[in-house]
This record gives sequence, structure tokens and C-alpha cells, in this order.
Amino acid sequence: MAGPVAPLAAGMRLDLEAVTLRRPGASGGRRPILDGVTLRVAPGEQLAIVGPSGCGKSSLLLAAALAQRPDAGSVRLDGSEAWAAAPRRRQQLRRALFLAPQAPPLPPRQRVVTAVLAGRLPMLGLWRSLSSLIYPDDIAGAQQALAAFGLGERLFDRVDRLSGGERQRVGLARALVAPARLWLIDEPLAALDPVRAVAVLDELCAQARQRGITLVVSLHQAELAQARFGRIVGLRDGAIAFDAAPAALHEGQWRDLYAGDEPPAMPAPAPALPPPIPAMCR
Repeated sequence: MAGPVAPLAAGMRLDLEAVTLRRPGASGGRRPILDGVTLRVAPGEQLAIVGPSGCGKSSLLLAAALAQRPDAGSVRLDGSEAWAAAPRRRQQLRRALFLAPQAPPLPPRQRVVTAVLAGRLPMLGLWRSLSSLIYPDDIAGAQQALAAFGLGERLFDRVDRLSGGERQRVGLARALVAPARLWLIDEPLAALDPVRAVAVLDELCAQARQRGITLVVSLHQAELAQARFGRIVGLRDGAIAFDAAPAALHEGQWRDLYAGDEPPAMPAPAPALPPPIPAMCR
């Protein structure tokens, strides 16, 4: 189902250069969460980040979203070195991206319509932001965004009446109303059944492509990453193990990526999944 489509925009460019990130308070002798990661993402590109649990996928997205300052290295958005920029410029860069955590922070007693429209807050002034919490000012837009992920009928439900998978989809619906040119999406399918997961991922990719938005998604489902994305970044122990098109990867690289861990599924040349929408994530 198609959701609201904004006019085509130039996607944001993302460059991580030798980014090292440690847990707050960690000693210098402990392995960093991210260890010298360099990653370049072109405007409008779509890529998936895969790897075992604890490899640093979420931390990479936090660094890219300027939610956590690296201990070393640089984060550049549209060519601006974010942490060297003035605070006002850094805030402008934050407003131009959208970070969707695996567990979206949704107040349990809030109505779904209000939770979705919170994605628009970066482009509202203080008073409009406050009034929108009481009187939602784009109910039709919120319903369209929810309908894109199969939740149009839950518009006025309270968040605490939703399942975990429905809350994840509400978090993704926020992206569709956000004034963003870069979507950083962390494990969006963790609480979804396999059929719903495919539909949600295809919709997310379609919306990003139609809007010209740069899309970076961390996934636990390696087979879906191979089937739906033209570029895959493998992360292990905080470092990039590979960065390639699916066709260029061989079974040994996948086995090494998950060595000592049980992968969700070993990608195969022809995954047994419904075919993607043409040119969706390629």
C-alpha cells in the first residue's frame, strides 16, 4: 500500500572516517564498540548493515545520527564535519535526518496519531510543537503514513494497546512524516513475522526511493539484506568485515562474519522469498 509521498529531495551524503567509539566510562584497554570504521554513503543510496548481535550496528547508526560523539574520527553530513561545526549548524544537520531505534520511545498513554506526528517536530516551532501534542494538525498525513505499514485503523488507539510489532511500525510511520533526507533505521523487523517483515521492508525501501532519501538499515535477517539491497556492509567486533554487492559475496565471508555465532539464516543465491518490487532497493 502506498503512503504519503513527498516531492523528490536530494538525499543526504554520509561519511564516517576512522570512527572509534567506546562505551561511556569504558577504560582504554577495553575493545571499542566501533574500531576505526570508515563508511561512505552517497545521496539517495540504500544499504544494509548486517552482523552478529553486539557487533556495533546500533552504535554505528547512533554515531551517524550525531546521537553519540566518537572518541576519534569524523562524521560528515553533506560535507560538513558535524562535531567541528557550530552547535547551530550541528542542530540543522540533526533535523535533516531521522533515526528509528529498534524500540521506538513511544509514551504508552499517547494516541497513535500524536506518536506518529512527533516525527514532524523538528520542523515546527516551540508553540506549534506544544499545541500539536494536544491538537494533532495533520491527521490525514498520519493516517496515510500508518496505512503504508498496515496500521491505518489504529490512528486513535493508545500506544499501550499495540503489540510490539505494531509499535515498531508506528516508529517507521514517523519517518514518513519527518522532514528528513537521511533515514537511519535500526533492526526494523525484529518484532515482525516473516511475511509482514518482507512487506514492511519493501515499503520502507519504496518510500525512500520515491522521495530520494538516503537509507541505511541495520538488519538481523541476512537473507533479506541480500534479497533487497544492492550493497551490504558486514560488521564484526566493531569493524567492517566486508562492503560489497550481494553477488560479490561468497559463503565463506558470511560464515566468517558469524563465526562463533548462530546466524539468522545463511544467505543463498536465490532466497525463497516473495520477489521484490522492481527496482525497489537496487
